[in-house]
Amino acid sequence: MIRARAKHAQRPLRFVAAGAANTAFGLALYPVLLWSTPVLQRHYLLALGIAQAVSLCFAFATYKLGVFRTRGNIAREFGAFSSFYLFNYAANWAALPVLVEFAAIPPVIAQLGFTAVLIVGSYFWHSRVSFAGSKQA
Repeated sequence: MIRARAKHAQRPLRFVAAGAANTAFGLALYPVLLWSTPVLQRHYLLALGIAQAVSLCFAFATYKLGVFRTRGNIAREFGAFSSFYLFNYAANWAALPVLVEFAAIPPVIAQLGFTAVLIVGSYFWHSRVSFAGSKQA
């Protein structure tokens, strides 16, 4: 019982570490894609889509295995996990063109700002929805 509480108490620290890794990965991937080829420089939303898909899989793995350490149904967890990001991705796809085209903010800077907003609610969603009810390892 005490050991389980100690593991649970460490979860916020693991979440911060995984979040830092996921944020660094996602924030690095988008500019790398943008700057890797002229096609993605012109089509910054295509680069965003690729970055989001790869980052989603990376984040799911780090949160499932490193933070919540669940042994639950992967398909259910991935669906719940993805639903949080799909909503945010839709908002991102709406906001990024407005910020880039109308506010004249460079894509990388606009994406940094949007990412800051995303970080705020992710712990609560994942702890209460994505990985809630799954067996802890």
